[in-house]
Amino acid sequence: MSKVPLDVVTGTLYQLPVKTLLRYRCLSRPLCSIIDDPDFIKLQLNNSIATKSHLRLILKGLHLYSVELDSLDKAIPFNHYPESIWTGTEVFGSCNGLLALSNSDQDIALFNPATRQLFKLPVEYIDLPDKSCIRGFVFYGFGYDLVSDDYKVVRMVQFKKDEDDNLGCFVEYEVKVFSLKNRSWTRIKKLPNYLRFMFQFYFHLLHRRGYGVYVNGVVHWVSPRRPEFGIGNLIVAFDLGLEEFRLLPQPNYGAHEKDFVLDVGALEGHMCLMCNYDLVKVDVWMMKEYGLKESWSKMFSIDRCRSISSFRFLRPLICSNEDGGDKVLLEVNGEKLVWYDWKRKKLKTVKIDGGPDSFVACICVESLIPLDNGSHGIILKKLQEQKEKKTQCRKKRDDFLSKGFKLVL
Repeated sequence: MSKVPLDVVTGTLYQLPVKTLLRYRCLSRPLCSIIDDPDFIKLQLNNSIATKSHLRLILKGLHLYSVELDSLDKAIPFNHYPESIWTGTEVFGSCNGLLALSNSDQDIALFNPATRQLFKLPVEYIDLPDKSCIRGFVFYGFGYDLVSDDYKVVRMVQFKKDEDDNLGCFVEYEVKVFSLKNRSWTRIKKLPNYLRFMFQFYFHLLHRRGYGVYVNGVVHWVSPRRPEFGIGNLIVAFDLGLEEFRLLPQPNYGAHEKDFVLDVGALEGHMCLMCNYDLVKVDVWMMKEYGLKESWSKMFSIDRCRSISSFRFLRPLICSNEDGGDKVLLEVNGEKLVWYDWKRKKLKTVKIDGGPDSFVACICVESLIPLDNGSHGIILKKLQEQKEKKTQCRKKRDDFLSKGFKLVL
């Protein structure tokens, strides 16, 4: 090691998968120091994102499943779950190798599947505006704050006057943000009026549309049309750095703006919109330069076919490395995955053995991002302790055998 230049060692290491790097930490102190270095962790992550390597597809059904993106052949259930992950756990966000999990609005955790490390957020109770109000729908968001190099969870709570209040627009929302770096929650006090009209019962309860989409340091939700208030589709954006709300500009849809249901997604690090026309056709738009209205362009349209009778829900996940990136992996209706070649307009269903019948899918890159101030995984520590324990037991056994018996000739 001492004869190999440091940049050569680093340049070789950051291309390796996380599982290998975690094993290499045990080889020597210099290697451990390199792999634990924050700059190396970012270098390894950025290389994986740029080369689209070490990617996994996470499927959330009754349980969590992991699928290698390169093969997409077999779903492997997460074994050795931390205690906080159980059947009802929801995945409401994925960013830089971390999954944001929720069992309830007060039981939230961050989980790194590659290192098996889990961090439970401190319980933050919901503050009712007054005793006459009840808690309504809860929106979630998770992402990376580019400004402060921090990971943040957003919890946005809608309130209702009573059980019969289906509109839920007469009481201001509560918005709180958790900072992983500071290990604390803060309340956002400056809230725009359009948040009051954000929740729509069927839209947000179907297909978990209350989970924000992260792009470029910002979490996004759709506020669907509210004809009764004269409000059109809105893309509500929360900037994790500024901790402020704003509206994201939308494309010029043309004359059919009122004829579709709008949804948001992310593809290749870009903001996407899905315009669903009466379940029979979906237009997918991509924002090439974030925040710039003129950069919106229609990526492709897809019509229902023999294998897909209706589009209740569609979301792009990732583009293929092959065929010039002309194929995109789509989650359709929470029931199937398909490769869609938008230039040839051909669909190919992906068959994954062992996967759930219904699911929510997200892309997760393997990373070394720590959740406990630099230590890479409780699991690894336990494994090391078990290894040391076995070594001690073996030594005691050998000592006993060598001293406790004498060979009689």
